[in-house]
Amino acid sequence: MKPYWEHKLISLCACLAIVLAWWLVSRFAGLSEIILPSPEAVGRRLSRVLSSGYKGHGLFEHLGYSLRRLFTAYGLAVVTAIPVGLLSGCLPRLRTALDPLISFYRPLPPLAYYTVLVLWMGIDDGSKVALLYLAGFWPLYISSVAGVARMRSDYTNGAKTLGAGPFQIFLYVIFPVALPDIFVGLRTSLGFMYSTLVAAEMVAAVSGIGWMVLDASKYLQSDVIFLGIIVMGLTGILLDAALNLVEKKVVFWKGRE
Repeated sequence: MKPYWEHKLISLCACLAIVLAWWLVSRFAGLSEIILPSPEAVGRRLSRVLSSGYKGHGLFEHLGYSLRRLFTAYGLAVVTAIPVGLLSGCLPRLRTALDPLISFYRPLPPLAYYTVLVLWMGIDDGSKVALLYLAGFWPLYISSVAGVARMRSDYTNGAKTLGAGPFQIFLYVIFPVALPDIFVGLRTSLGFMYSTLVAAEMVAAVSGIGWMVLDASKYLQSDVIFLGIIVMGLTGILLDAALNLVEKKVVFWKGRE
């Protein structure tokens, strides 16, 4: 068996073992359905939510609201943080000016300043997009700066020797060298933004997967809570897998001599 399929088989067996353990505990441990709903109960709730929705919205509508907020903020972060990070890596003075700002807000928990954004922008999507943008900006910025920093000087010197100008060096030398680090930032930023989105929806929202989980917790609907958690986890896996696939296509030389 090829290593790729062997790894996939191991992962599948691990997932099945977790589901089996979940079923055994819920069946024989004598726990209340409120504490630990069975896989069958979650499956029945999934069927009902798919057919009639939850609080006026279908499951995919809730997921769509969450993903719309996520992708809007993610797109804004990509088109701003990566160019700024690359320029900061090339221009030490710009990096010196921006590093204190990034270092100041990077350790702050996103929910710490989310209340300020809600006061300024309300509980609509604007405050959530702004929160996600700030949460996703710094991983992309730092990874872009790191990508430029790893570049060897003989690359640029060789390009200059061949007559390349500053823009050509940036586009054909600096950017490709930084791409592996940029994709690390893309995946890190997406995961961080997704977890922040769920937290934001739990604080101030009337739709979305995070809101659905929080609303269900108020009424002790554990099957809805577990369903929401599973949907969030699977969505995160699919998003990361999509980025990983794009990385393999774009940065095809990564890991090769």
